[in-house]
Amino acid sequence: MNTDELKQLLERIQKGSLTIENAMNKLKFLPFQDLGHSKPDFHRELRQGYPEVIFCLGKTPGQVLNITNAMIERGQNVLGTRAHQEIYEAIVKVHPTVVYHQVSNTFTLKQKEYEEPATYISVVTAGTSDIPVAEVAAITAAFYNNKVERFYDIGVAGIHRIQGNIEKIAGARVIVVVAGMEGALPSVIGGLVDKPVIAVPTSAGYGAAFNGITALLGMLTSCASGVCVVNIDNGFGAGYLAGMINKLK
Repeated sequence: MNTDELKQLLERIQKGSLTIENAMNKLKFLPFQDLGHSKPDFHRELRQGYPEVIFCLGKTPGQVLNITNAMIERGQNVLGTRAHQEIYEAIVKVHPTVVYHQVSNTFTLKQKEYEEPATYISVVTAGTSDIPVAEVAAITAAFYNNKVERFYDIGVAGIHRIQGNIEKIAGARVIVVVAGMEGALPSVIGGLVDKPVIAVPTSAGYGAAFNGITALLGMLTSCASGVCVVNIDNGFGAGYLAGMINKLK
């Protein structure tokens, strides 16, 4: 509960529109609420600027809906990742304004807007197969009111495609580069720009790609300066970090 919410609570008690017993019930849910299966952290937005994000994989539609309801009641925006169609269908019945992003398997439900910086984030993929992971990064960054420019399918197998887009890519404050296979694209981009590059290895590739491990190791051993690496297929982590960098004063 922030200062404004606490003031409103005290004013309602003074005016008689809220009993002390009901106020205590509200305060019981700070800083989290025990839903039995989950304990949503309502103070995360106060600590970090943004509310908790729902990782839907392994959760039932009912569990995700319960968490969503609790966050909506607290006036928080909701972002869900790794969300399949059944989860969306359960939520849209209760919250018709929810938006489902099918390519990235994410859903968003916004009640308020965040600060929007003038600068933008570039999200780049090596191939079309990397787009689902890149879209998680793009949707996450956009959810927090960052401008996002997408540059898809410009991998090193046709390096002239990079040359045709590099000026616009480099104009961003931070660049997210998503690649599978051997994971070479972040090194190439990192050697051409003066901006931080967040490399995202994907599990796209044939046998020796080892479901993204080859791309991960290639990115970790990049010779380009200014390249950092998140985990395999972790588009959310890249998008969140890019948004934080983009909003630095």
